[in-house]
Amino acid sequence: MGMELRNIAIIAHVDHGKTTLVDGLLKQSKTFRDNEAAMSQVLIMDSFDQEKERGITILAKNTAVYYKNVKINIIDTPGHADFGGEVERTLNMADGALLLIDAQEGPMPQTKFVLKKALEIGLKPIVVINKIDKCDAHVANTLNKTYDLFLDLATDESQLDFPVYFCISREGKAWDELPNDTTASADLTPIFEAILKYIPAPKAGTNKLFQMLVTNLDWDSFQGKYAIGRITNGTAIAGLPISIVNADGIKDSGRIEKVYVNHGLKKLEAPEAQAGDIVAITGVSDANIGDTISDSQNPVALPPIKIEEPTLKMAVSANTSPFTGKEGRFVTGRQILQRIKKELQTNVSLKMEVCGSEFILSGRGELHLSVFIETLRREGYELQVRKPQVITKEIDGVMSEPIEELTVDVDSDKVGAVTSEIGKRRGILHSQDENSDGTTHFVFEITTRGLLGLRSQLLTMTRGTAVINSIFLRFQALGAMLPKLRSGVLIASESGKAVAYGLNIAQGRGISIILPQTEVYAGQIIGLNNRDEDIEINVTKEKKQTNVRSSTSDFAVILTPPTILSLEQCLDFLQDDEFLEATPKNLRLRKIILNSTARTKAKK
Repeated sequence: MGMELRNIAIIAHVDHGKTTLVDGLLKQSKTFRDNEAAMSQVLIMDSFDQEKERGITILAKNTAVYYKNVKINIIDTPGHADFGGEVERTLNMADGALLLIDAQEGPMPQTKFVLKKALEIGLKPIVVINKIDKCDAHVANTLNKTYDLFLDLATDESQLDFPVYFCISREGKAWDELPNDTTASADLTPIFEAILKYIPAPKAGTNKLFQMLVTNLDWDSFQGKYAIGRITNGTAIAGLPISIVNADGIKDSGRIEKVYVNHGLKKLEAPEAQAGDIVAITGVSDANIGDTISDSQNPVALPPIKIEEPTLKMAVSANTSPFTGKEGRFVTGRQILQRIKKELQTNVSLKMEVCGSEFILSGRGELHLSVFIETLRREGYELQVRKPQVITKEIDGVMSEPIEELTVDVDSDKVGAVTSEIGKRRGILHSQDENSDGTTHFVFEITTRGLLGLRSQLLTMTRGTAVINSIFLRFQALGAMLPKLRSGVLIASESGKAVAYGLNIAQGRGISIILPQTEVYAGQIIGLNNRDEDIEINVTKEKKQTNVRSSTSDFAVILTPPTILSLEQCLDFLQDDEFLEATPKNLRLRKIILNSTARTKAKK
């Protein structure tokens, strides 16, 4: 028998301090040598640029720390329900869960999604109340809400009896009782001890033949594909003859080339790894998520993982605008298709079908799909995207659509605006509670259709202060059509450079979404009209020069600053006859038919 093991998943809402806590555990367990660069780095865990910018964890990562000769594998879980596919697979590798809750904000709706999954598969929870030093921390209130949450979600009574710890992750301090003085010296020992005490060692058949379920994939140019998972039975040994099996039988045979285990944030090559440990193995290029890799003497599949179904789809294709190829390195449909296929290998909740020259991507929500589009832009791809569509399906002969639970926390003076916007989208109010900080907490039920574009709308109305979360509930019979929620657009009638004089005319009609001196093409959307219809405006038009000086004509044009839309806002903005052109440098909205005459004909 090798070293003792513990596998624990960390569950937390965005910004509740998960990443800082893991950093503290890494540093205090002396997993790094003192001179290693990581010792001075903050947020060691978030490696993906968008994670740092959006402050969310998208890809679940694994880390390992050592404490008293026990190896603790820490499994990071994504905080967003949109990454449900990631969540389920990740939790399957753990035996317990550390639920981290901000002392001021209390348990949040997204946490509910991940915790529900964790309790369903029977993980042992430890609750950590973090940021207890915040001036508006309400520890007692937060604890009450946490007990309510468990009452709501527990699948059996034993789960209602969970240990609670108190923590200031930023300072690397924790206590098993609420301290009177948070400035006194302390460290994270109570949390390490709790993991050893409450989290069971992995149930694993050490004396059986090797079996492992593939829960994640990784890829690099040195070793090719890595299959990541927790060893259910036996030992992974380099050179072991194996079979890759799924529900239909054997897919492929081969040998394990190398075995890697986690140490700190690094993968270290090891001659072998025992049952219960989380490993990455190479030599299995045919393995996909959900497959079992087993000893070739016993090619039997383990029960596969069920993955949430997609609720939203959108069509992407190669860029066809007049500016094609000016800003990106990868511009052909074939290059985009290859990149999507690579993504499909590791992004389990993403599905694709090819429809003519378009690739239809289905995913778990707007965020899931927009993160992928943003990734493509950053890698140098140019593409165009249609308006996202909700996925409907036939259940017992009835066309059905996805329904979600929407929770909104908003300043109490914005309550009217928020409820009227959600009412327009046929959302049904379930409950409304006052929070202690002067905000109101709403729970609605709404169709995924009604949610499209709602997030950016509410953020605009509340100046970015609303906290909005949604979680899939069920499919139900398709409801009535929603009213059109956006007015018409301002369209450039000529190609060229947008100038202040032309934009000033446009601003007389609505809101502009481009800066002066931007290159535009005919058919590109340059603003939002105040009325319902689309209108064309020549924004490249200079003021006529005359040789008569009048007292009023020489005032400089003063423009209102344009509203620059983010990627999510652009996707929300789209109507059926429009494309979003996404390149590494720009996001442009345009009509699908650029020619004005052809556009008018198509409408008739």
